Amino acid sequence: TPARQAAGGSAPPGPGRRLRTAKPGRAGPVTCGAGPEPHGGAAAGRPPEAEERPDLSQASVSNGSDSESGKELVELKVIWNKNKYDVKFRLDSTGADLKQKIHSLTGLPPAMQKVMFKGLLPEEKTLREIKVTNGAKIMVVGSTINDVLAVNTPKEAAQQEVKAEENKKEPLCRQKQHRKVLDKGKPDDVMPSVKGVQERLPTVPLSGMYNKSGGKVRLTFKLEQDQLWIGTKERTEKLPMGSIKNVVSEPIEGHEDYHMMAFQLGPTEASYYWVYWVPTQYVDAIKDTVLGKWQYF
Repeated sequence: TPARQAAGGSAPPGPGRRLRTAKPGRAGPVTCGAGPEPHGGAAAGRPPEAEERPDLSQASVSNGSDSESGKELVELKVIWNKNKYDVKFRLDSTGADLKQKIHSLTGLPPAMQKVMFKGLLPEEKTLREIKVTNGAKIMVVGSTINDVLAVNTPKEAAQQEVKAEENKKEPLCRQKQHRKVLDKGKPDDVMPSVKGVQERLPTVPLSGMYNKSGGKVRLTFKLEQDQLWIGTKERTEKLPMGSIKNVVSEPIEGHEDYHMMAFQLGPTEASYYWVYWVPTQYVDAIKDTVLGKWQYF
């Protein structure tokens, strides 16, 4: 009442008015909400070290950074052997570091990797230096050790099988088609052989040999006409040496100082013209002459 106020009493709180009381043991007024800092904040009960503590709410955090190392990361798509890997990698790492990462993902050793990003990825430069950005595609070419072995093993096995078949293959002189001629024995008028010696072609025809039908045959080398004449009792065939595709020979088993020899007259082995009991000292000269390698003086 006005009389109580005049006597120094306090008025009861009215509507919308909050009664403020001081907490025990704390000096100074109690304020609600943020207000101006009172003078002498440290003296007003605030610890001195609180003024030096940084405000963590203002620390900057960059997107795409490693929370542990604080280094910036870049998102990559690594593509190898039709497989895709999503990788987050440090932007300041080198191409060599990336190869190690690819090794951990694929098992492909760095030495066997060809890493492509706008060309071959340089190992000594960082991803930042070569301008790798988020979402970049990194192409990797290469095969693992196991892949290489898986490819080579069947190939090597096939080669060994072929070699084994060749080893099992009968010598030509044992094959039936040749045996029927060789079983006639060495012709009586065959030219003598000199084993272990190579000679030039004689100036006379090579005679006293057999052809595949067992008839007598002679070989005449017409060098001035670049022709080989194959003569039998019935006729003489004059063949341009350039038309002969190949010449093959093999020692006759048991008579290694003589060879059986074939002239390939067409595109396949079916066109071989066989001659038996060729003296060994003339074999290389015949091949070189027909194939155009022998020089005459």
